[in-house]
Amino acid sequence: MLTWVKMAARNLARHGRRSGFTMLAIGLGFAAVNVFSGFTDYIFSGLQDTYIYTQGNGHLSLFKRGFLGQGKADPTQYLLTAAEQKGILEVSGGMPDVALVTPQLDITGLLSNGEISTIFVASGRVPSAVRAIRGQGPASLRKVGLFNGKQLEDEVTGGVGLSSGLASLLGLGLGSDAVAMAPTVSGQINALDIEVYQTFESALEAMNDKQMIVPLGFAQSLYDTESIDRVNVLLKDTRRTEAVRAELERRLAARGLAVEIRTWQQLSPLYAKVKDMFDVIFMFLFTIVFIIVVMSVINTIGMAVMERTREIGTLRALGMQRGGIVRLFAIESALLGLAGSLLGLVFTGLTWLVVKIAQPTWIPPQITRRVPLEVHLVPDTVLLSLCFMVVLALAAAIPPANRAARMNIVNSLGHT
Repeated sequence: MLTWVKMAARNLARHGRRSGFTMLAIGLGFAAVNVFSGFTDYIFSGLQDTYIYTQGNGHLSLFKRGFLGQGKADPTQYLLTAAEQKGILEVSGGMPDVALVTPQLDITGLLSNGEISTIFVASGRVPSAVRAIRGQGPASLRKVGLFNGKQLEDEVTGGVGLSSGLASLLGLGLGSDAVAMAPTVSGQINALDIEVYQTFESALEAMNDKQMIVPLGFAQSLYDTESIDRVNVLLKDTRRTEAVRAELERRLAARGLAVEIRTWQQLSPLYAKVKDMFDVIFMFLFTIVFIIVVMSVINTIGMAVMERTREIGTLRALGMQRGGIVRLFAIESALLGLAGSLLGLVFTGLTWLVVKIAQPTWIPPQITRRVPLEVHLVPDTVLLSLCFMVVLALAAAIPPANRAARMNIVNSLGHT
């Protein structure tokens, strides 16, 4: 086999320019696929980390059964009571895969500056728990400033955060006071004073004039309840999400707690939509690369067959079987694919290095501040691409190689 490889390598070297252009085409295709795959992996991991860590949602969310269906019309009828909360916290907090468990209550109402009022939608959480969840996220996201002003505090329930559009609509700045009003779970109107601790940009433009972030104590006081609408669970390992969900569901059912558990993927529709979009883009890119590689290899091997007709006739006259001719051109093509892939690996590494050094920034989905743009190196994709390029080049060489093997020996020797 080594002799065949040496012969194939010498034949490629004899036509260095043509072989070089083919390897360049394969290398660029290889790099395009892997750089895009690395960017896609960065996008997916960024969306995942943003939802789980930056937004403080964790990996799993537990709701009272019916909250996600009938509860949309009247959520106060599907809140988790204090007793149910205690049971959920005891069960989930005792699992080795769980890093943190925290309650949440979303509320709606009216916010007034004393002159005008407008609708608000607020997420009531435990500020210290949210900070703890964010602290488990990637360093690149931890450095991103998510708000202007100061942190919310567990003890100061009246210190809240307003989206920039809501603050502008009511003419409120950092340190300003306002009044939040909402019906309690029993149907009475309640009002509480607030102080603007921070302002932020909403990830959804349509919500930028309505969104608030409040401590859980404030949300419960405004609704006059000890209940919550969900419990968020942060895991130590994202890969264990489905396994922990199933185990937690089993344990809670055994405890007699009627709850629904949703994973972060189920509660983040943007992730699924972006993933589907990038999968389609990748398919188109892969198809283009496929066509370029196949046409380049067919052209190179086809030209080699035409130019080496007399050589093929000589080899056949010396006793080489048709299978040997096919094997020779197949090995040449495989070497082209391997060399082109290795060249593409260099291009991919250089792209990664340039991005690492240049450190470009952008504003991705779900984050309103600029963050570093990255291109990940995905070893599985790199290895799969290398194998596929070699196999693809090998397959593309079969038609011209078969044509060469079927040449008439006499006619081949007389070819000019």
